[in-house]
Amino acid sequence: MKTDDLIAMLATNAEPVVPAAPVRQYAPALGAGVAGSMLVMLFVLDLGFRPDMGQAILLPMFWIKLAFPLATGFLALAVVSRLARPGMPLGIWPATLILPTTVIWVLAGLSIARAQPAEAANLVSGISWQVCTFYISAIALPPFVAAMWAMRGMAPTRLVLSGAAAGLLAGAIGAAVYALYCPEMEPVFLGIWYLLGMLVPAAIGAALGRWVLRW
Repeated sequence: MKTDDLIAMLATNAEPVVPAAPVRQYAPALGAGVAGSMLVMLFVLDLGFRPDMGQAILLPMFWIKLAFPLATGFLALAVVSRLARPGMPLGIWPATLILPTTVIWVLAGLSIARAQPAEAANLVSGISWQVCTFYISAIALPPFVAAMWAMRGMAPTRLVLSGAAAGLLAGAIGAAVYALYCPEMEPVFLGIWYLLGMLVPAAIGAALGRWVLRW
């Protein structure tokens, strides 16, 4: 068979890739991942929701704490959806990932500036620094598996970066779910321990990406 004939045969009935393919791939996977995170928090870790939720939702800092991982997750999803399609330019999206953390760090700096020297250590440690990162990483496990599975079903070519972005997305989901239990409200605490909780799955995703996402 001549080369031209082979090309013509392969092009027969070829259809363009659906632009919304990543959304269709990720929506059910991440939905299952969020549900899995809730189950891990409620039944595996036996944490439950914070008992003062009715009062907490009236505080601006509660919504800032929740917005931090949600904004990070939204931006990570935008990066993931581009990495899933070969040749898709990333544009400025990777650079925007730092924006939620920058906002939290600015608030943390203001908090430290207003605090007495003796209070600074408490702003960092809170009452749960020993377990925060572990809990977020554990709660992020179901969306991590879901995100890596969905990414593998696409066609990523930058495997390490794709794994890191999928892991960051999962970590952000884990942090958002954990925020419904966690009583910590200080920006300093969030800027350290919540960030580490999101970065652990990102680092694991980067390490596993070259093997798990290979196609």
